[in-house]
Parts: sequence; C-alpha cells; structure tokens
Amino acid sequence: MSKTIAFFPEAAFGPALNSVGIAQAVQALGHKAVFLSDPGFVSVYEGYGFEAYPVNLSAPVPPEQMAKFWEDFINGHIPNFRKSPYDQIDNYVKDCWTAIVDSAKWAEKDLPAVLAKIQPDLICVDNVILFPAIKHFGKPWVRIISCSENEIEDPQIPPHLSGCRQDDLAGHAAFRDRFNEVIKPIHDDFNAFLASTDEEPYPIGQFFEASPHMNLLLYPQSVKFDRAHPLDPNQYQYLEGCIRKEAPYTVPTFAEHNDKPLIYISFGSLGAGDTDLLKRLIKTIGRLPYRALVNVGDYKDQYEDVPGNVVIESWFPQPSVIPQIDAAIHHGGNNSFTECLYFGKPAIIMPYVWDGHDNATRIDETGHGFKMPRYDWTDEELAAKLEHMINDAAMKAKLASTSAHMQSRNGPQKAAGILDQLINTGTYNA
Repeated sequence: MSKTIAFFPEAAFGPALNSVGIAQAVQALGHKAVFLSDPGFVSVYEGYGFEAYPVNLSAPVPPEQMAKFWEDFINGHIPNFRKSPYDQIDNYVKDCWTAIVDSAKWAEKDLPAVLAKIQPDLICVDNVILFPAIKHFGKPWVRIISCSENEIEDPQIPPHLSGCRQDDLAGHAAFRDRFNEVIKPIHDDFNAFLASTDEEPYPIGQFFEASPHMNLLLYPQSVKFDRAHPLDPNQYQYLEGCIRKEAPYTVPTFAEHNDKPLIYISFGSLGAGDTDLLKRLIKTIGRLPYRALVNVGDYKDQYEDVPGNVVIESWFPQPSVIPQIDAAIHHGGNNSFTECLYFGKPAIIMPYVWDGHDNATRIDETGHGFKMPRYDWTDEELAAKLEHMINDAAMKAKLASTSAHMQSRNGPQKAAGILDQLINTGTYNA
C-alpha cells in the first residue's frame, strides 16, 4: 500500500542530494516521496520531479537573497579556513551553531502546519539539530546522518568536526572541552527553546538525538570508526553512500593533453568562493601531464587564461563525472567523499570546514587518498600525491575492493527497503 514519506534535509547540497537518491528509490517501491524544504531549495527538489513544501528556517526573504546570505557567510570566513579545526571553534563553528539554533526556532513556526497539510506516514530528517515538531507529530521519524558518522558520538572515536585521528585521544579531549566551553551560551539558548516546546534539555554539546525508530548513516564500511560501543543494527544502519541518478556526462575534448589522466576538482557550491585557491590549482595542473575538470561555481567570469588541459564549469553532474576520472581533489564534503569511494577513485582532500576535516583525516589514515592543507603545499607535493594516487597498485586495489563492496550494497535501495519495512510494520529488524 502506498504511503507518504517526507524528507527534510538540511539546506545544503550534500544532504539534499543524498535524500534525493533515497527518495528516488522510495518511489520505485510505489510510495510517494515529498520534501520539506528551506525556500531556497524548493526548486532543487522540483527539478528532480518531487513536490516540495517550503519551511522558513530564517526570517522570510526571497530565495536568491537567502542563497546570497550563505555565500557571503562562507566567503566571509575564508581567512578562517587557514586555521586548524580547534582554532575554528570560536569563529566559524560558533557562528554556524548560532545560525543552526536560529533555524530550529524558525522551523517550529511553520512545521506543525506543513506537516498537518502533508500528513506524512514517515518523516526522514537529515540535520544536526532537533526540530521538535517532528517528534510531536506522532508518526515514526528517521534520522539520516549524511555527514561523518562521528555525528553519533562514542568515547573511542574523534569528536565531530575535530579532524582528529582515531588514536589521538588527547586531541579528542582537548577539542571536546574547547567546543563545550565556546558553545555553552548557544547551547543554553537552545535548551531554553526546547523547554518552550515541552522537550527535555540536552547535555552540553548535544543538539540532536538518535531516533528511536531508525538512524541511517551514509558512511562506508571501509572507513568507519572502531567504536567502543557498536551501534545496534536494529536502530542504526550504514547505507555506504546514496548515489543519486544524474544525466550522462560526456568528457569534452581538451586542447592539450587530451590522452592524459583526468582529474576532477571541486570544493562544492559554497567552497567555490575560494577563487584564489582554485586559480592556484588550475595554474599548477596546467603545468602537469593531466587533464582537469574544475567546478568554479558562480565565479566563472573571474577566470581568464585557463590552460588548454583544463575545462571549467559552474556545475557538473558529479555522479556521472566521477566514474570517468582517475583522481579527484575536493573539500571532503560527504557526497564527494562517498562518491569517490563508491566509484573507486582516489582523492586529495583539502578541507576547510565542518566534517571535511574528519573525512580528510579518515581518507588518509585508511589509505584511500591523502589529506592536504588548503594553502601550505608546494607544486611538487601536489604532483607527487597525484602521481601516487594514479599509479600506486596498493591504493588502486584497496579502492577497487571498497568500490565493489559499496556498489553491492546499493545505499538508496537499501534505505528504501528499511523505510518500507518501518512504514508498514512500525519497526525494523536487521
């Protein structure tokens, strides 16, 4: 029997497009998938053929003005991208959590009425903060964790956003202590909001909880952390990526090095504002025996004298591009991270914020690629890393194994099966 499943992803392309992948698989099973959406993302979901219902996450403004707000927010923090994750706590991270808490307060104004209108049988939320109206609606709800799996904490693994190695226990403690110190006023404000909705307060540092029904983690098996307390498979399932379907992509003919290995460079739609870094990478690649596709976002008009072995565009259908490349350079966003692993492609991750730090460390310590600083590198170091990734037999074998495993799991289809069981029986039995 067809049921309605509502998806409420964070207003960012990573979570949004992961939910699109799951929604496509849900509809293939005969259910109806709809989206609850920040107004600025309504057109994204409609572009994939889904109904989308706006939920204001801030004071109402035109969608293009909201998009500009986040673009300006990221660009204003570019100087902080040179800092360590620890040193970003009292600037970028603090500012982010302030905005995220504000978004939860605003959502509570619209969500009850929107849910009453849609009447979903199941709600899937991909965010880092609780929206009380979802718990109060009276239907099962699922938490999707599209960022690093350490969003679900464990005493033996690095804290979320820290970029620490698994074995750096002193670093874990230092980051947690500093995070909790800086975040306390924001956390106190959030707990006051929770009290106003008859929700219990969260302990310091926590802004969300695990769903009692199901939690879907996109993290791949090959890079997941060694937990002190393994997650119960009846409540937590690893999807190993959620690769959405995109239109095919034909690699263009390059004026130079058209027979050389192909590199893909992308720092996401917001990270494209770091044009100085992208220009430096383009210049360096221009001197190397490779071709490169470079995502420059909305800044294409700022690039002149692009080398003949480089093609720049404002957007690429990434799941259709990555299978055709030899290596990638990206920011560590979860889509780029999991898509490269899914298709068995090595990557250099140059992180700048959020869980990009965690994913960069994880890809390096598991041998699927390299972590590199965004600014403190030489042309020779970049060339050596690229040469290693493209030619090293051991890395190729590891990536091939990871890819085969992930593709055999089919994340979107697995998620749809879990949601189907949950919506029809009320529980999931692994």
